[in-house]
Amino acid sequence: MAETTITRNATTVVIGPSKPTVVIGERINPTGKDWLKKALLAGDWDTVAALARKQVAAGAKIIDVNVAMSGIDEAVALPRAVEVVQKAVTVPLCIDSGRPEALAAALTVCDGKVIINSIDGNQEKLDAVLPLAVKHKTALIGLTMDKTSGIPKTVEKRVEIARRIRDAVVEAGMPVEDLIIDCLTLAVSADQAMGPIALETIRRISTELGLNVNMGVSNVSFGLPERPLLNGTFIAMACAAGLTCAIVDPHSDPVTQSILAADVLLGRDRRALGFLRAYRTRAASTSTSFPMRDP
Repeated sequence: MAETTITRNATTVVIGPSKPTVVIGERINPTGKDWLKKALLAGDWDTVAALARKQVAAGAKIIDVNVAMSGIDEAVALPRAVEVVQKAVTVPLCIDSGRPEALAAALTVCDGKVIINSIDGNQEKLDAVLPLAVKHKTALIGLTMDKTSGIPKTVEKRVEIARRIRDAVVEAGMPVEDLIIDCLTLAVSADQAMGPIALETIRRISTELGLNVNMGVSNVSFGLPERPLLNGTFIAMACAAGLTCAIVDPHSDPVTQSILAADVLLGRDRRALGFLRAYRTRAASTSTSFPMRDP
């Protein structure tokens, strides 16, 4: 299975099945955040910069930048947000927009190699975004959905869409290792089959197509209590199925600690160095810590 390499200045992030799961910080996204919507409309870029710095401090290796909301011109706001985040942190970025014109504007100010989030199985979207990815030599997240099926409720259809996206990427002249597939999740409170379907889709795309797999996890627990517990458990299961990166809130301890633990148990975290480093950081921030031996 190929590895996806994302770079910015001296920072290199490698996404792959033998590497620790890469956390992509999701917090710079106004969906469901009225306070962030107000900040963006007011041009309060200090808030955006602070969100980026806090996520990196919490362990995010890549920062997702999304400013999509009513009342804002994404083609103006997205490149500005990219510039602000690049000044605030040194990690690579994931440029997140459904508007090709906003992506095109943002890519002109990006440092290094970024991820475009995202395309899907719709031919119009492929035609609009793939040339941008080739021109700017980016990686790309492809969603297992299209306008005919929406988010399919079968593994077969999701894999079919992923294969279609892969073929389009190859035909466009983009390295196939730069394609990451997002298998998507739906709420198990509405249909309990959605959890197993997402996990099997991850497994098949990883093994049959040899592609890296991304996922957000918050949708899976929607409508149920103990959401952090469900999200943390689900993402550990997803790692075992082949998940290699995840767009999540790095401040959610149940999720990030489940990722760290899964990486150790799956042999992705060599000598458990990442797990131990995170443990010591948490222990140092509390009044009680426990002695640890160096590995």
